[in-house]
Amino acid sequence: MINKYSKEFINDEKKGYMFVLPALLFMMIFIGYPIIYNFVLSFQDVNVMTLSQSIKTFVGLKNYIDLFKDPTMWLSIWNTFIFTLGSISIQFIMGLCLALFFNLKFKIAEFIRGLMVISYMIPVTVTALLFQFMYSKDNGVINELLLRFHLISQPIGWIVNERTAMLSVIIANVWIGIPFNMLLLTTGLSNIPYSIYEAAKVDGANAFQRFFYITLPQLRAAILAVLMLGFIYTFKVFDLVFVMTNGGPVNATELMSTFAYRLSFSEFLFSKGASVANILFLILFIVSLFYLRLLKEDEVMQ
Repeated sequence: MINKYSKEFINDEKKGYMFVLPALLFMMIFIGYPIIYNFVLSFQDVNVMTLSQSIKTFVGLKNYIDLFKDPTMWLSIWNTFIFTLGSISIQFIMGLCLALFFNLKFKIAEFIRGLMVISYMIPVTVTALLFQFMYSKDNGVINELLLRFHLISQPIGWIVNERTAMLSVIIANVWIGIPFNMLLLTTGLSNIPYSIYEAAKVDGANAFQRFFYITLPQLRAAILAVLMLGFIYTFKVFDLVFVMTNGGPVNATELMSTFAYRLSFSEFLFSKGASVANILFLILFIVSLFYLRLLKEDEVMQ
């Protein structure tokens, strides 16, 4: 026989499911269905001519095979990894330095830290347009400063030169991502007991020893979260690169996200565009599984 407390528990559990149901339906309709439809689309031959047909031709893995025969696909994968690794490495180093600086807790630390977050709050499209203007060859601020200090002899076309375009978009993305790294690492630093540093000082440990033997090990969880989340967020960046360079010049900044967009909405090869998006999704899925495994190992170690 079910007693009174069991009935109350079951009723509370049902209420919990009712609260979760709207979010679950939202996820299934607006996230789950597009992902499934995208996978189905990648196994069909859908373009601007066949889009309106009720029955689509099933082609199996042909779209994926054709993509991996396309040099642009391999270039976009290479560019995506260069863009991602370049961005997160610089973001992490600068974010850690700023987190350590603001952890000193001087008078205007909170005010300056608040100003630093502005770059993260500004819409990415606005940031892209801002950097596009700054990189301008004719009247850009960056060229003006470099010319004034005699660091260059003539203006440089930062985002129209294939040698400097990737570096230019990486710098723009770094400017956006530094506050995110700084805030997460600052939170991690605030959780380290100050008594540990005091004991280390008594034992004669200098600043470098305290950093490498206390700060970094204690920040392991925060560092892991920053690097993995930074990789996931950066790997799928689209709007910044699309607005600044549109994947150019000569595919120098063509990422997987911009390549998928170009195939789907410029060349109207919807199935191939879906295939590129699925490859991007699978890479991030594998990275996410790796992150979860590291978290589980970290919990076991603790």
